Amino acid sequence: MRARRCNPKPDPYRPEGMRHLAKMAGIGMVLAAAAACGQAANDTAAPAAGNGTFAPPAPSSSPAPSSSKDLPVPPPAKPGKPTQAVPEDSMILQPAQIDATQLPADYPREVSVSNGGTVLNIRAQEGGCGHVSAAPIEQTDKRVVINLVQTQAQTDQMCTMDIRTPVVTATLGAPLGQRTVVLQEAPRKR
Repeated sequence: MRARRCNPKPDPYRPEGMRHLAKMAGIGMVLAAAAACGQAANDTAAPAAGNGTFAPPAPSSSPAPSSSKDLPVPPPAKPGKPTQAVPEDSMILQPAQIDATQLPADYPREVSVSNGGTVLNIRAQEGGCGHVSAAPIEQTDKRVVINLVQTQAQTDQMCTMDIRTPVVTATLGAPLGQRTVVLQEAPRKR
């Protein structure tokens, strides 16, 4: 009786390249998935003749809109609700008309007026699960004081560590005119 060897010869029916087949198949699937993710999807393409392929959309004979009047206009934001853009009809205030000395040094200092001077559009700062809002707390002949309040979400919620700079609005009782806008950060709410 013959003793078995510790390292037997490989199976003679197994080709040499089969040893790495599983690894190569896995790498091929990863590359195919990565290539598919990198391609932009064409949402306007339609199936051609039911064969499962997609044909490019037919060129349109209608002319492109020639002015911004043809494009839909987004509805104005409700006062206090944050957006990312300042309304087009707004006028940016000069830095001399903004008193932001009570804000942290890295806080945005951008204020504009719209709607005949009765709406202030304020670039604010929020982060994580917090959401910022603006509220006028004092309106005199000389100045308008705006509280910027960041409301925190529930404590049992996981939050991201990011800083966003949305535009929040505050409605005034009368047009701003030459009054100074005083921005201050109020304590956080829960």
